[in-house]
Amino acid sequence: MLRLWGRDNSSNVMKVIWLLEELRLPYERLDVGGPFGKTDTPEYRAMNPTGLVPTLDDDGFTMWESNAILRYLCEAHAPETPLWPKQPQARGKIDQWMDYQQCGMNRPQGVVFLGLIRTPPEKRDMAAIAKGAEEAGRSWAIVDAALGRHPFVAGEAFSLADIVFGVHAHRWLQFPVARPDTPHLKAWYERLLTRPIYAKHIARPLT
Repeated sequence: MLRLWGRDNSSNVMKVIWLLEELRLPYERLDVGGPFGKTDTPEYRAMNPTGLVPTLDDDGFTMWESNAILRYLCEAHAPETPLWPKQPQARGKIDQWMDYQQCGMNRPQGVVFLGLIRTPPEKRDMAAIAKGAEEAGRSWAIVDAALGRHPFVAGEAFSLADIVFGVHAHRWLQFPVARPDTPHLKAWYERLLTRPIYAKHIARPLT
């Protein structure tokens, strides 16, 4: 059975949970990281030398990095899934957006999330949070423009690109920060909320 190591309020773990549920793959999740600890043990570091979450164990084969895990699950367990199609141009577009999420949006939004949600008010660096929100807002404006051209992030169909951005969209739209006007992003988010898996596992209080 697939085993997923990581707490369920981690955005990167949420991505994997969402895909596992979409593909209806049986799995076991083990709480590690954050208040649960256990990521500094020799056993965990042997699977994931970064000490971060998530880590996937597929019958003894282990890997880390959430977006890589998503691709692996599709290729290994659902090779015909439209979430990551084999057609090179369609897959290339999805990969493009997945990489942009990690490289272009993840860092500034992480500053906002950690600053507002996981830092006590008296210790917050509001200047850093404002700068992070401004940078993240520029990334979300790019996503909004794409969603103005087609119903999903990478095109006409729901894909891994929607999963990696969907987790963060819920957070972004809850933050008490100044945001650019992104009507297409908001409409897409409202559509995501109608998906039972998203409503259950992703659209949760921020912790």
